[in-house]
This record gives sequence, structure tokens and C-alpha cells, in this order.
Amino acid sequence: MQIPPGKKIYFSSDNHLGAPSAAQSLPREQKFVRWLDTIKEDAAAIFLLGDLFDFWFEYKTVVPKGFVRVLGKLAEISDSGIPIYFFVGNHDLWMKDYFEKELNIPTYRDVKEFTFNNKVFLIGHGDGKGPGDIGYKRMKKVFTNPVFKWLFRWFHPELGMRLAQYLSVKNKLLSGDDDKVFLGDEQEWLAQYARRKLETKQYDYFVFGHRHLAMKINVGESSEYFNLGDWITQYTYGVFDGANFELKEFEATQIK
Repeated sequence: MQIPPGKKIYFSSDNHLGAPSAAQSLPREQKFVRWLDTIKEDAAAIFLLGDLFDFWFEYKTVVPKGFVRVLGKLAEISDSGIPIYFFVGNHDLWMKDYFEKELNIPTYRDVKEFTFNNKVFLIGHGDGKGPGDIGYKRMKKVFTNPVFKWLFRWFHPELGMRLAQYLSVKNKLLSGDDDKVFLGDEQEWLAQYARRKLETKQYDYFVFGHRHLAMKINVGESSEYFNLGDWITQYTYGVFDGANFELKEFEATQIK
């Protein structure tokens, strides 16, 4: 993809809408919608790198209640012709095809390579990558098991959603929510993952979420790893202008 002059590609991750409650996450949702309104003016594409929701499960004819502001805004932007790409995170890993059918937003379940202006990106949520995240790696094997998903689908949505939302908020093991402490350039496990990937192919940028810490780490002579932070306390995002990638903070204080 060649980015048109004056256009940019935007990246965000980890909104966890719905947590710790719908009422408490509403101001964050409104702020995120305001950000989307701001960036749509010069966006060539938008990447959402997972955990947009604190919990999401799609029954055949039922999806979670709420989130109409952000879903409506994503539909508006997608309908306007701006491509949006969504990467499933550990909190919305049970997403199926709702985004693809209703919003025309392709959904990815693992890292994917993109090339913009001859710069090679490896993009994903980041969960389960690298040497860390041990608790979540164990639990993911259970949650992605077809038998487990089939059994959960037999819960009435009212019961299933309440149970899953409670566990998602309360249980760190279920969430894969490690302590949000910077481990250092050498010990950050997604940086280690990036360095291992560079052993077999050159990438200019690695862009992930999941860690809830905005960070930039040099992982090679001409390669950088970025973590996008979150939209819970940091309101940080990434932007690529065709030549350089940088992290920014959305500083708007008023909510429309």
C-alpha cells in the first residue's frame, strides 16, 4: 500500500470497553469516538489491535449489548471508504464474523505482515507471543478449544455474558493481564519476540498492543518495536506518516 500525500495510518489498542462496568467505560468510549472523528480527516487506514471490548462473544444471532457509539462510528468510517483492520485480542478472542459482515472490517487472529511505502510492518495484538505470558498461554488453549466454545454457546446469553464479563474483569489469569511494569529493553517479551523474527526476515516496524504500556524499543539496526499503550489511562496511539512511526497521546479533555 502506498500512502497518498497528506494521509496517515493510525493504530490503537486495548480499550476494554465494558470494564469495569458499562457506565464507567462510557466516557472512554465517547473519548475514543472523538478520536476517530479527529483522525478520519486524514486517515489512509486504521488498525485496531485488539481488546476493543473487555469481553465479546458471538452467538449465531446474538452479540453483546451496548457499544453503539463506537460501532456506529466504525461503520460510518468504513462506509466512507477508509479501510479498518481489526486484530482479535485475548479479551475478544471469541469474535467470529460480525465485524466482517456488518462493518466490512476484516478480522485477523494472528500477526500479519503489511508493507506501507516500502516499510515492512508486523502487526498483531501480541498476546501469547514471546517467552512470557505463561498464564494466558495455558488458558488460551482452553478458550480456543472448539469443544469448550460449543459448550459455552449452550449457555443462555443472559447467563453466559454475565459470567464471562465477571471473570474477565476479576480474574487476571483469565485476562492475561500481567502487572503493567516495564521490564526493560532486553526483557520485554514482545521485544524478544521481535528480535527472533528478525533472524529470518527484515522488518522495519513491529506494532503490538496487549501490554498496556506505550513503549518504543530498538530491536535491530533499523528495526523498532512499538507498543501502543491503552485507552484506559494513557489514551495513546500510533501514527505512520509514510516515512516515520511515532506514538502520540490524545489530549482532548472535553467529550462530545
